[in-house]
Amino acid sequence: MATHRKPRQRSLGGGKARTAATIALAGAATATAFDGTGYAEPQLSTAQVKAKVDKLYEEAEVATEKYNGAKEKAGKAAERLDTLQDEAARKEERLNSARAALGSIAASQYRSGGLDPALQLALSDDPDQYLEGAALAERAGDRQASAVERVRQQLREIEQLRGAAHVELASLKSRQAELKRHKKTINGKLDAARQLLGRLSEKERAQAVGAGDSGDRASRSSDRDLTQLPSSGSVAAPNSRAATAVSYAYAKLGSPYVWGATGPDAFDCSGLTQAAYRAAGIALPRTTYAQINAGRRVSRSELAPGDLVFFYSGISHVGIYVGDGQMIHAPNPSAPVRLAPIDEMPFAGATRVA
Repeated sequence: MATHRKPRQRSLGGGKARTAATIALAGAATATAFDGTGYAEPQLSTAQVKAKVDKLYEEAEVATEKYNGAKEKAGKAAERLDTLQDEAARKEERLNSARAALGSIAASQYRSGGLDPALQLALSDDPDQYLEGAALAERAGDRQASAVERVRQQLREIEQLRGAAHVELASLKSRQAELKRHKKTINGKLDAARQLLGRLSEKERAQAVGAGDSGDRASRSSDRDLTQLPSSGSVAAPNSRAATAVSYAYAKLGSPYVWGATGPDAFDCSGLTQAAYRAAGIALPRTTYAQINAGRRVSRSELAPGDLVFFYSGISHVGIYVGDGQMIHAPNPSAPVRLAPIDEMPFAGATRVA
């Protein structure tokens, strides 16, 4: 009798399984390397963290100022669109009135039976009066037709303008959405910077973000002399409007920085300067790029309290000079409105608007 041997089964842990496991492990290792959890990030120094954070804040302000400008243009476009729509409605009302008048004339002619003019003349009791009336009606009809055509032309023009305004507004909204996406990207970078800052001690973090207590020490009272600044050098403002703007800025020390805010309780950099000069009766443009051209350029050596001081090559930050080499500005989301030296950022220029 032949011996029956049980056939040897292939092991599930054979070559194919080992290969799959190897690939899986390699993939896991690769994924770990890419998501950053498989190795320790190099420890950054306080100076390196500060450099990264400063760069991120600069990029964020560039995006914010562009957003502010697009928002301002979109608002103006919306106002123009409303004006065009109102004008179109008025023209349509006038056109409807003209049409109603023409309808009355047509109904009158229909009621007269549409008799041949020669026959009406023959049957008329007063031929002279008929001829005079017919000529008057003809002239009135010509004038009415001309009036209708003028109104129709006006309506066509206003419709064209309204269409153009719609296109402009759609374009600006598209730009605004693009800027919002850009700002979202910047906020992601800022989140990463905040994580880096979170690894530092409180003292190191204060050094990295440039946080000082000069803004906290400064008085927030608005009852100060408007022609004399509360600084160690008691530098006089050149005029009452500049002094009012500076006084407003001092009164807002400690207010939070918020993207796109123009007060009264929160500000971005150009929002603070705009609000300060609004309090002084001067209307400034919304963005740093426009504000630098809103007055007379002055050199650094000519700076006087109330002058607008601008920073970075892209003119993306602005503050209000208050004397003694100091300014009040809304720095970034990590710090409120505060007093700071103008040397803490790359100086780009200055403008006197009052």
